[in-house]
Amino acid sequence: MSYPPIQPHETGMLKVSDLHTIYWEVSGKRDGNPVVFLHGGPGGETGERDRQFFDPAAYKIVLFDQRGAGKSIPSGSLEENTIWDLVSDIEKLREHLKIEKWIVFGGSWGSTLSLVYAQTHPERVKALILRGILTLRKSELRFLCQDGASHIFPDAWDDFLAPISEEERGDIIAAYHKRVMSEDDQIRTAAGRAWSKWILTIGELRVDPDYIARAAQGDWALVYARIAFHYIVNDGFIREGQLLEKQSIDKIRRIPTVIVQGRYDMVCPARSAYDLKKIFPEAELTIVPDTGHSAMEIPTRKLLTEAADRFRTL
Repeated sequence: MSYPPIQPHETGMLKVSDLHTIYWEVSGKRDGNPVVFLHGGPGGETGERDRQFFDPAAYKIVLFDQRGAGKSIPSGSLEENTIWDLVSDIEKLREHLKIEKWIVFGGSWGSTLSLVYAQTHPERVKALILRGILTLRKSELRFLCQDGASHIFPDAWDDFLAPISEEERGDIIAAYHKRVMSEDDQIRTAAGRAWSKWILTIGELRVDPDYIARAAQGDWALVYARIAFHYIVNDGFIREGQLLEKQSIDKIRRIPTVIVQGRYDMVCPARSAYDLKKIFPEAELTIVPDTGHSAMEIPTRKLLTEAADRFRTL
């Protein structure tokens, strides 16, 4: 279930620092209920399917590409690129569009950014719609990059390990960070494509090989990998467990929150959504029994669209 494809009626580039300018767009109802879509990654980008979670007759739909990602410039830049810079950008965009409060929608890394934004500016958030919870705890990163998903996708894991020497495989994160930041273009590109292929392969229950082959090509894969590992090695620029601390959750307890989590999510395992629900019982958690990580899997997409429908008149 989703709404038909639509095109933005307004687009722009917003200068958010001396270095960074971010791409933004607005679609749907010009005076509708504002919703902002926070894309995944870090280092991902928005696309036209992201508009289709929302009723265009009810919502003013705001999408933007985060620093260094998608159409934002400079592409791939890691300078002045922390989660706190992104939170500041969201506020600058809200003010630029003259929006007082909005619904915040984010999955995967987008859920991380949504939670940090809401905990920093709760007065600006009408509701949260979250999917595939990522809190960037070391246990989550170890599951993704060292010892976890590798047991479920051993064939894809072998491909992921291929660029890394035997001596470096005790710390995959450090080894990949070294390679995607290498001055050697061949090393950088190979590592970027291997990382992107790994994430895309484990992202859905039913893997489409053609999609994996297309998505892991070109500059996009390297930009995605460089920004992702920039955040990963810095623990997202937040302290361990920060998003789940009582003092953090207390700031958002009164914000209506819906969480949709795939049972077999190999990128953001269900443990994190479950832990969030335990400290935040006011939130509504649905663990979808037959999906993985992707928002595009039909049962997950249906639940996210229904959640947005419920908040249309909020």
